[in-house]
Amino acid sequence: MVIWKDKFRAAGIHLGLSLGVAALAAALVFGLWYRYPYREISGGRELFMLVIAVDVVMGPLLTLVVFNRAKSCREKLLDFSLIGTLQLAALAYGLWTVAQARPVHLVFAYDRFAVAHAADVLPESLPKAPPTLRQLPWTGPTTISLRPLAGQEVFDVTMAELAGAPAATRPELWQSYDAGRDAVRKAAKPAEELAQRFPTRSAEIARVLQGTGRAAPALAYVPLAARKEQFWTVIIDRQSADVLAFLPLDSF
Repeated sequence: MVIWKDKFRAAGIHLGLSLGVAALAAALVFGLWYRYPYREISGGRELFMLVIAVDVVMGPLLTLVVFNRAKSCREKLLDFSLIGTLQLAALAYGLWTVAQARPVHLVFAYDRFAVAHAADVLPESLPKAPPTLRQLPWTGPTTISLRPLAGQEVFDVTMAELAGAPAATRPELWQSYDAGRDAVRKAAKPAEELAQRFPTRSAEIARVLQGTGRAAPALAYVPLAARKEQFWTVIIDRQSADVLAFLPLDSF
């Protein structure tokens, strides 16, 4: 009984340390790579929780199995070193996986917004992007747009979309958001229409619009296509086309 008491105490201490490390990892992931609403739009929350659940559970369980007060200090040090190495390796691999799936750009793609993720952008295609966009950001998604298509490009991009290659992930089509503001304004619709289209969500819509600090007539909306066939709505300033807020609403 004393042996198990010691084991659970050691595992509890290890669990506390693991949760502390998990909290630091969460600050990195959700404070930098997957800031709201991308933790929802890009599935960052589910992926991170899977990684952390495996890592947090693995270390304390191994400690519970191997801990024995009767072991020498050298043996205990070896045990904890091996467990710590395994746990850190699992965490590093998990964070690398989360980083590869991170959102890198919020892209205005002709009539909607879409999110480009690092894993969906072919590294060999990045040199085709404008010089300022050839490095994928590590400090959260930036807002860009797609340049107008010309001639055969319309057919090629349409066929690629049907084949599962979204235009938003093609660096050769990227341009600055400033260059696409006029197109954003033309595609946007008055935000006041949202409450009329979705009367059961009117309170939520009003709360989000008020949160922008602007009057409803000064706002517009553009649909956003997310992962897993999810659809959101981007609220923008009607004049500047600045992105102001997001709504978990299918406004297509």
